[in-house]
Amino acid sequence: MTGAGFILTINMFVAGLLAAAFMAIAAYDRRRESARWLALGYAIGVANFLLELVIATVGTSTVLVLASYAALLAAFTAFNVGIARKYAVPVPWTIMAVIFVASLVGCYFLQDMPRESFVRMLLYQSPYFIMQAIATGIVAQAKIRAPVDNVLMVLLAGSALQFLSKPFLLASFGGTGASPDQYVRTDYALFSQSMGTIFAIAVALMLLVILVRDVLAEADTRSQTDTLSGLLNRGGFETRAARALLEADRLGVPVSLVISDLDHFKSINDSFGHAAGDAVIVTFAGFLRSAMAEHHVAGRVGGEEFAVLLPGTNLVAARLFAEGTRNAFGGLMVEGLPATKRFTASFGVAERAKGETISDLMGRADKALYLAKNSGRDCVKIAPRPSGRRGDDKGAAISLV
Repeated sequence: MTGAGFILTINMFVAGLLAAAFMAIAAYDRRRESARWLALGYAIGVANFLLELVIATVGTSTVLVLASYAALLAAFTAFNVGIARKYAVPVPWTIMAVIFVASLVGCYFLQDMPRESFVRMLLYQSPYFIMQAIATGIVAQAKIRAPVDNVLMVLLAGSALQFLSKPFLLASFGGTGASPDQYVRTDYALFSQSMGTIFAIAVALMLLVILVRDVLAEADTRSQTDTLSGLLNRGGFETRAARALLEADRLGVPVSLVISDLDHFKSINDSFGHAAGDAVIVTFAGFLRSAMAEHHVAGRVGGEEFAVLLPGTNLVAARLFAEGTRNAFGGLMVEGLPATKRFTASFGVAERAKGETISDLMGRADKALYLAKNSGRDCVKIAPRPSGRRGDDKGAAISLV
């Protein structure tokens, strides 16, 4: 077997392994459509390498050459769809379809041109260049890109340029051979296949890293999310809140915490059933999501207890947030329950003192919440700073109304 033939065989097996790897990711998370398209692209790549080996073994024909060319273009098309699905960018179906058809027609007529022709090689490689350039452009259009996504974009750009460089390197490696079946015996074929392999593996490995990163990130998010409310669970809230406190320290901004508890929740379950209680939780959590800003941190920290951390918010503004939430929730209807039935919640508010941990802050807000519960519920109470104010040297919760 020639050096280029050996590289072709290696490429075929590598493409198969990559197709299996992406399919495994797709099987693990069926919502990950991008992995299915990428798996399809590499599976079609196996067919392309197999056709190249057939040409090298049994001889060439126009049908085999066109089939091999079409297989690689189809692999690039599926690959680009996978990239577009990954980065939530519209798939450029029209331009890829035009390139696919025009390239096959061009490839048919290129068979009559001299194989050593610079123009022939440029026309032959240009569709591959365009397809990889499209993939590069798709990543560039992504609204959010991490450093690894930028590395992928650079690799895709390099892969595109290596296709475009081949016509210029043709003479340096002694040409492509007198016929397609002789191509695999040339130094040019060895160089071309090796360079393509390096970029293909680098791109595929980077994509695997990115997809695995996304899977792990989503798994971490799910582990920190309360299934019923869609908010963070207690562990997730405390973790995110601790990070927010560090950022607030860096920026030198105030931080306040609002803790709320649904009033008479047990009686809701007893009177209307647990499904009704769940509906009340969902309604309250949904309102919190709509009321909070993007940089706020909200969680369901107990059965019917919720917490919202408000970075950049002082005590006065946090109290207004709590009062607004209390008033709005009291007027909301809950799906599945009588239209005249209304529910209330009690609130405790605390502003963070310098150096205070999230646990300390939650403890003071809890004291204010308990005072609200013991003061008739459906109200907002405010906790003083740990040193105490207004003669309250124990730091017990007080009301500013």
